Amino acid sequence: MAKAPDNSTPDAIPTSDRHVPVLLDRCVDLLAPALQHEGAVFVDGTLGMGGHTEAVLRRCPQARAVGIDRDPQALALATERLAPFGDRFTGVHAVSDDVPAVLADLGLDRADAILFDLGVSSLQLDELDRGFAYRADAPLDMRMDQTSGLTAAEVLNTYDVRELERILREFGEERFARPIARAVVRRREKEPFTTSGPLVELLHQVVPAASQRSGGHPAKRTFQALRIEVNAELSVWTNALDAALRALAVDGRIVVLSYHSLEDRITKRGLAAGATSSAPPDLPFELPEHAPWLRLLVRGAEQADDAEVAANPRSASVRLRAAERTRPTPDQAPERRTPDRPPADGPDHQTPDHQTPARPDPQELP
Repeated sequence: MAKAPDNSTPDAIPTSDRHVPVLLDRCVDLLAPALQHEGAVFVDGTLGMGGHTEAVLRRCPQARAVGIDRDPQALALATERLAPFGDRFTGVHAVSDDVPAVLADLGLDRADAILFDLGVSSLQLDELDRGFAYRADAPLDMRMDQTSGLTAAEVLNTYDVRELERILREFGEERFARPIARAVVRRREKEPFTTSGPLVELLHQVVPAASQRSGGHPAKRTFQALRIEVNAELSVWTNALDAALRALAVDGRIVVLSYHSLEDRITKRGLAAGATSSAPPDLPFELPEHAPWLRLLVRGAEQADDAEVAANPRSASVRLRAAERTRPTPDQAPERRTPDRPPADGPDHQTPDHQTPARPDPQELP
């Protein structure tokens, strides 16, 4: 069994020159009710620079945190930042779909609260040699874990035109996927892509001027598509959400921050499925095994307000969704319950003013 955490809280840690966590207070408000008992376990499935985890550890002194990140550089920086919390924090180099295995390796049965802050981190955007940003000429890497996998340059230089068109259309939702793919193939025949500058120049030439005026930077969607392909982000997130929900304790809470419609669609469908009865619609009564096992904590998706967007422009596209597990399911092994865990309707349990119906309108799903 894992060592009991030290519940001390360190003095304030300077936050200058750090990224600003998105929807920080709202995330902590949603997660905290599940972390009020001794030995509560919080999992940050996308640790990044550790801002959300730091806030959770301060707000919930009885909890310990497990931070997971596939980026060794981010993990090292966050671990240094969170070192004052002692053994209340454990950093793990892993992909976000490894939550159950990470918990098992630490001798933990369940997570009481889980957070995912998806997409590319501020650290990755700001480090030009990572290749995530398109506003400066930099190596076309885009790997979140630079120790393995194909780079964006290798994708551009080796995929055939049909595969390039597919990823641009599916992952970038790029209207001009076909002409861009064809232009990439013609350009690489003369000289392979190695840095972002020539790719951005090509995109300025291929994407019509009218679309550039109304649709933002012409490289935005292509860079998103390449990043998703290089890191297998959508398949990883699909698996990660399923694995995290299986690892979530009864009365546990999950919060997800998404930054584009593809991630948010996966989140919306995954949470809605758990919050919907699986009983036949003509059945006159609800069988326990068909009852919903999640309760949605927010209606739809929440966004950052104007003040936060002004202070932190990277929050402009965020969509927050959250849910609470209400009962076990057959794919979960029986969990060992903590004796002093507060009941679901106890004083630490915050229930929103509105309740999501057991059967959401299927028309709301994309």
